[in-house]
Amino acid sequence: MAAGPDLAARVIAVFADNKRVEPGRITPATTFTELNMDSLDALNIAFALEEAFHISIPDDQLRSLKTVGDAIEGVRKLLPEGKSAAAQRVS
Repeated sequence: MAAGPDLAARVIAVFADNKRVEPGRITPATTFTELNMDSLDALNIAFALEEAFHISIPDDQLRSLKTVGDAIEGVRKLLPEGKSAAAQRVS
């Protein structure tokens, strides 16, 4: 099951806010390298995603993420079944 557009937009917004870029410049295909992300950026974004979606991202999963799309899919997988709509509305 693919991540919905609302979930993708919320994850992209977290990246945009943390990297201080326009959300329109980020797509699921955008790589962390293209965003000039270092390990501290990755940790900050992981914490922001955990807070925004009320999830816990395992360290091994965090290390495997290379694109914004990977992060979207990772968040989707960590959301409790049936809770994604509610999580998407939480600010």
